[in-house]
Amino acid sequence: MWARHHRRMPLVLAATPIGNTADASPRLREQLETADVVAAEDTRRLRRLTDALGLRLSGRLVSYYDAVEQARIPGLLEELRGGRTVVLVTDAGMPLVSDPGFRLVAAAVAEGLPVTVVPGPSAALAALAVAGLPADRWCFEGFLPRRAGERRRRLAALADEQRTLVFFESPHRIAATLADIAAAFGADRSAVVCRELTKTHEEVRRGGLGELAEWAEAGLRGEITVVVDGARPSQVQATPADLSEEVEALVAAGTTRRDAVDAVAAEHGLARRVVYDAVKTGGQTSIG
Repeated sequence: MWARHHRRMPLVLAATPIGNTADASPRLREQLETADVVAAEDTRRLRRLTDALGLRLSGRLVSYYDAVEQARIPGLLEELRGGRTVVLVTDAGMPLVSDPGFRLVAAAVAEGLPVTVVPGPSAALAALAVAGLPADRWCFEGFLPRRAGERRRRLAALADEQRTLVFFESPHRIAATLADIAAAFGADRSAVVCRELTKTHEEVRRGGLGELAEWAEAGLRGEITVVVDGARPSQVQATPADLSEEVEALVAAGTTRRDAVDAVAAEHGLARRVVYDAVKTGGQTSIG
């Protein structure tokens, strides 16, 4: 049974080009041509892709977008139970990354049905790679809330995030979003706006958030990914408990308590007394 599944995995999550059709992998071509069922976020866009690649689908093509996702799952699961291959693709990039697919994958996993992936283009990874910002630790936030109040609350919660952040945004909201990020993170925080990656009019704009927000006011077009530098440790407001834990960690490593207090105070730009009080009370005091 394992060998059969290894040769022909029923549910295939396939990445499609984010702009340049030359990025389509040989495996993507093979899977599209041989699949029993292709579930596509937009069947018309998939037809344009297969036409551009000179491919002919031999299986059944069904739509699989947000509004019909839940209704499509039973039928697709039935195909999978019957041993037929279902290939899931979205408009561009990797399925499930701010795109439909999670519910189908979860349902397949719950039934013990095999799931595999055809890796390939991803706007989030492409933007992270070209941004020139730290990529050893990063987090993907996708699209921020559309409502201004909800968006600002989300950003306030992310202001102290030290990992590089990656966002998707639509052209008609990008100026307001950049302005809100600048207000929450600081106008000088480094960021990169990537537009139309891999396409003819690809543009990568780097600068401070305030500068980028002003630039975007003139209007942008196309697919947009924003990469924002994480908060520096000195920019993060440490809690008394954090300060106490940092001192104790240094002491455990062999530093004297006095030197540990001095080091933590210098790291956070705080008076020595503030750190000392935090340690003295076990992190139960307040800062400021």
